[in-house]
Amino acid sequence: MKAKPFIKWVGGKRQLLSQLEAALPNVLWNNEFTYIEPFLGGGAMFFFMLQNFPNINRVIVNDINNNLTEAFKNVKNNPDRLVNLLKIIELEYYLNTRKKFNEESLTSIEKSALLIFLNRTCFNGLYRENSKGKFNVPFGRYVEPMICNEEVIYADSELLNEFDVEILCGDFSQTATKIRDTELTFFYFDPPYRPLNTTSSFNTYVKDTFDDNEQTRLAFFCQSLSERNNCLWMLSNSDCSAKNPDDNFLENLYSKYNIQRVYAARSVNSVACNRGKLTELLISNYNPDNTNLFMREIPDKKSPAFIFL
Repeated sequence: MKAKPFIKWVGGKRQLLSQLEAALPNVLWNNEFTYIEPFLGGGAMFFFMLQNFPNINRVIVNDINNNLTEAFKNVKNNPDRLVNLLKIIELEYYLNTRKKFNEESLTSIEKSALLIFLNRTCFNGLYRENSKGKFNVPFGRYVEPMICNEEVIYADSELLNEFDVEILCGDFSQTATKIRDTELTFFYFDPPYRPLNTTSSFNTYVKDTFDDNEQTRLAFFCQSLSERNNCLWMLSNSDCSAKNPDDNFLENLYSKYNIQRVYAARSVNSVACNRGKLTELLISNYNPDNTNLFMREIPDKKSPAFIFL
C-alpha cells in the first residue's frame, strides 16, 4: 500500500499531481533539498513529494488547523492506538460523535480519531468551524463509508517517520524560520483559495477567514523568499479572472512571477454551473522554460532578474 492522504480535504491536489509534477523545477531531481509545505491540508502533494524525491533531506509541514496537525502527529507517532480507536468509533453515530469532538476534555489521540470519523462521514469531507471554533459540518450521504483505512494509516506513519517530518501548527509565516542558508529549499503553497464569486466564498476552514488581506500577506511572504538565493516556490490558487475578466487580483499580486493555468475539478459549490472542471492558477518564482533559472525581484527594478542556482 502506497502512502496517500488519510483524510479527505476540500481542494485536495490528488487530481492535479501530474500537472504539479510537470511544473516542478528541474533542479529538485538531482540535488538534495529541504521541502516545506506551509498549508498542509490533506497532504496529497506532501505524500507525492516524499515518495518521489528520496533526495529530500528535511521536511517541514504546517497548518493553522490544530486538529489537523495533531492528526498527522498521531498518524506518525501512534498509529496502533489510532487504528484501535477508529474501529471503536465505527460503531458510533455521527451527531453524537460531532458533539463529543467539540468538547475540550478529549486527549489528542481521541480527537484525531474523531476527526477522521467525522471527515469520512460529513458532507463532502468538508472541514469548517463556526465563530466559536466548533466543527459544524452536517452529515453526508454515504452507504458504507471507509472509516478505518488501516493500511493507509500504517503506510503514512512509516513515511512520516522515514523522513522524520517536522509538523508545525500556526501561521504560514513561521515556516521561514526553518530555512537554512546553506540548503536549497522548495516551498509548495496551497492556501485557502480566493473565492471565484460570492456564492463560492468558502475560505474559512477555521474560525479566522483567509481574506484578501491574508492573500496579500502571503504574496509578500513569497516575495521575501524570492529575495533569498536558495528558495524556490510554487503556489496554487483559484483563477478568478476566468469567471470575471475584471478580477485580476491574484495576477496583479504575482505579476513579477510565472503564472500558468491548469485544469481541476471542483465539487463543493452551491451553484451547479461552478462545479466541474475549472482552471486554477499555478504560480512560481522560476522560469518554466528552463527551471534551473530562478526569478527574484531586484529592488528598484521593474522586472524580475534571472540567476543561476
